[in-house]
Formats: sequence, structure tokens, C-alpha cells
Amino acid sequence: MVSEKTENVVIVGSGPAGWTAAIYAARANLNPLLYEGAALQEHYDLGRGPLGQLAMTTEVENFPGFPAGDLSGYLDNAIDESLRQYMAPHQKHGVSGPELMELMRQQAKNFGTRVVTDDIVEVDFSERPFKLKPREGDEWLEARSVIIATGARANYLGLESENKYKNRGVSACAVCDGALPRFRNKPCVVVGGGDSAIEEADYLSKYSSVVYLVHRRDKLRASQAMVDRIMDNKKVEIVWNHVVTEVLGDDENGVTGVDLASTVDDSTKQLDTSGFFLAIGHTPNTDFLKGKLDMNDAGYLKWTVPFRTNTSVEGVFAAGDVADDYYRQAITAAGTGCMSALDAERWLASQGLH
Repeated sequence: MVSEKTENVVIVGSGPAGWTAAIYAARANLNPLLYEGAALQEHYDLGRGPLGQLAMTTEVENFPGFPAGDLSGYLDNAIDESLRQYMAPHQKHGVSGPELMELMRQQAKNFGTRVVTDDIVEVDFSERPFKLKPREGDEWLEARSVIIATGARANYLGLESENKYKNRGVSACAVCDGALPRFRNKPCVVVGGGDSAIEEADYLSKYSSVVYLVHRRDKLRASQAMVDRIMDNKKVEIVWNHVVTEVLGDDENGVTGVDLASTVDDSTKQLDTSGFFLAIGHTPNTDFLKGKLDMNDAGYLKWTVPFRTNTSVEGVFAAGDVADDYYRQAITAAGTGCMSALDAERWLASQGLH
């Protein structure tokens, strides 16, 4: 039985995918309810706090519509003062990750999205209406449709120094950050041995003076075509049989180098670098969905209909990096967020629910 409290659509997650889904759902008069995640330190440490991973980056140079320029006045005018007063001063470079996410959040709220700063920790998709359990409180929510947009978090080595210099030379996305001035014509380090690591190193070589690809073994795990590509790149130097044990830096410059340890003997060495890029995979934020929706071997949600955001449960949709293990960009996440809201709206209409 559907009660008057049953939501048309509940959106779980608050990165570019979640906020875009909310904007479209709100404009379709679905009165969406969005759970942006709990503001817990453990979430921020894992890169999965409210507003998503983009809120933990600095400049965003590749999101359309934000060329370099001074946005101070616009930010002051567009974002609610209660939030704006806690944001870092605008750097007049264009838009930063936190600024872009706050702008998306405000836009979603302007159209009537209701936002709850809490997690969804359990779901029941076995019958309709769907049921979702927030972290806080004992009551379950009921929803006619659900959009999952919880994203994926980058894997890190777990070094304290690595965490200290995040966004000050430490990054998990070369495509996002590699073109920034701090990395141009300077040495950079990439850690990893798969296709993603080679793609990161190859991309960085367009900007850096040299790219050190650090791998713990004496053979790359990447496909042969990718191995051939990186071997032919004169600006990439592979450091075999080594692991990073410390990220070096200071308050003024951020990252300045890394300490390495051999995996075959007791030797160590140090590399000077302005950038430290991790390419050791991502972990989708789908723990609360295990057994409820179909996933691939890596834990990403499966889109079950070509060119749609449908999941294995009719009426439940997925958007952004929680289902996309290939592109992982803010603009593609926003695109699938739009798609998921349209898919949800049309599905609700087909069921006579909207």
C-alpha cells in the first residue's frame, strides 16, 4: 500500500550526478528528496562526504561554462550566505570543485529539492513501494522510484603524508588535474601498473617534464597495446620493483618528492616531483546495496538497458561513477544524472504514478 508519505523519487548521493538528477526531477514536479550523505570525518577521509569527490579538489578546468575569470560576485549572489561564509576564498582562476558543487546544490534547492544530510544505510527493493533506511532514526522511507548516485572513491596507499598533501600535489585523476600550472614542465609520479596507470602517465606526459611510473613488480599488468604505447613514450620512465613509502613536501610548495623502497632488496631512493598521482583503482560506494542490485565483479552497478540508466530492479536507476567505471568525469556524471531523472519520470508516468 502506498501512503501519502511515499516519495515520488529518492536520490541517494550528492555529486554531479545526484545534483543534476535532482534539478531535472524537481523541474518535472517530482518533488525529489535527496540524501547527500552524512558529514562524518570518516566519509571525508575516504573521499565520500557530502557533495562528492569533486568537493575535495581545487580548480576545475574542464567543466563547460566556467572559463578562467573572477566569479566572486556571482558566488556571493548565487550561493546561500549560510554556506558561502564557510567556503574558501575564490581564487579567480575559474571555478573550483567545492564552488561548482555548491552551485549545483543551490540550483537543485532553488527548484524545490529537499536535502537531507544523512546516509541511506539499507534498502529493500523486493516490493513496491521501495523502502530505504537512513542512518539517523528508526523509520524507513518509502519511494516509488530511486536514483542511486553514490559515486566511487579513489583508492589510496593509506599514507598519512599522502592524505596531508591531497589537492596540493596528490591526486587520483590526471585527466582532472594534470593540466594545472603546478604540474606543467615539472616531474610527476604515477603509481600503478594497469591500463589506468598507463593512461594517466601518457596523459601527464603532455604537460610534465618527465613522468615516473612506479610499479611494484617487474612487469606491467596492462594490456599489451597499452604497454607498447608507454614504452614508446620518451617522457615516461618506468621505475620497476619499487613502492612509495612516503610523500614529501612542505607548506609552501605542497608535494616536492617521494621516498621509494625496493621490493627485491633493502635499497631505497628518492624522486623529486611536484605531483603524485594514484592509479590503483576505485571502489564504488555500493556496500549498502550488496545483494539488492546486480553489480559487476568490481562492485559497480550494472546498467541493464542500452543507453538508459535502468538497473536490475525496475524503478531503480543509477547515475554517475557508481555505474561508470570507464569515464569517471564530472561532465559524464552530470549527463547520466540528467538521464536518470528523465528515465525515472517516464517510468513513473508509464506506471500511472505521476
